[in-house]
Amino acid sequence: MLETLALYFSYPFVRYALVVGLLIALSSSLLGVSLVLKRFSFIGDGLSHVAFGALAAATVLDLASDMILVLPVTVLTAVLLLRSGQNARLKGDAAIAMLSVGALAVGYLLLNVFSKSSNLSGDVCTTLFGATSILTLTPADVWACLGLSVLVILFFLVFYHRIFAVTFDETFARAAGLGAGRLNLLIACVAAAVIVLAMNLVGSLLVSALIVFPALTAMRLFKSFGTVTVAACLISVLCAGAGLIFSILASTPVGASIVCVYILVFLAACGLARLGGRT
Repeated sequence: MLETLALYFSYPFVRYALVVGLLIALSSSLLGVSLVLKRFSFIGDGLSHVAFGALAAATVLDLASDMILVLPVTVLTAVLLLRSGQNARLKGDAAIAMLSVGALAVGYLLLNVFSKSSNLSGDVCTTLFGATSILTLTPADVWACLGLSVLVILFFLVFYHRIFAVTFDETFARAAGLGAGRLNLLIACVAAAVIVLAMNLVGSLLVSALIVFPALTAMRLFKSFGTVTVAACLISVLCAGAGLIFSILASTPVGASIVCVYILVFLAACGLARLGGRT
């Protein structure tokens, strides 16, 4: 097995896939703890489905780069979701559900009516459950992902105390003049950018796993916000790396392999928590 791994890692595209996968996992887990504690983790599903709809529109329009349309639309949707979550008439979970179903329906309809692809079902399946494009990355893609990951980490470190305050007591944060509204807006925009990148790794239907599973697993083992965040990052990076390596060796779908590793680690953490007397 070690010789096989050494052979695979001698190819640049495998190294690029591993680096990008680990960076995406790290960025997702940093935001995941706050989103889970704020009970807004389902935003991952909503934004990834919107990104699928935007990707379908970009495919139909035959744009030179999908990101020209997908990223702005997803970020704008994140802002709208945040605003709607503060609306008494339309709660955040209802808005996310509406956007999720609507974006999937519109995107699939556009692909069926206007797409010229001879393998429409295959294209849709890879977009929903993880595309093979993770193995066709260029050095420019890796540097772009590295740049985004550095920005996410810096954002989290600079605003750590404010994120902590907004996560546990948003009313206090607003009263203390910590700019809770602007910070929530920034978190939503950064989450949207990370989700768009993560779609290439696990697909639009599985992308919320990168946000939810590391945070929930760490919460089963630790209590403090800082410790949970660090543990979630380590768990996410290790699980993503293991899932990618297993996918390469066993020729299994990348997204499904990574999520299955997350599930196994979460179950193991639940078992350890029970042995330690935590429910």
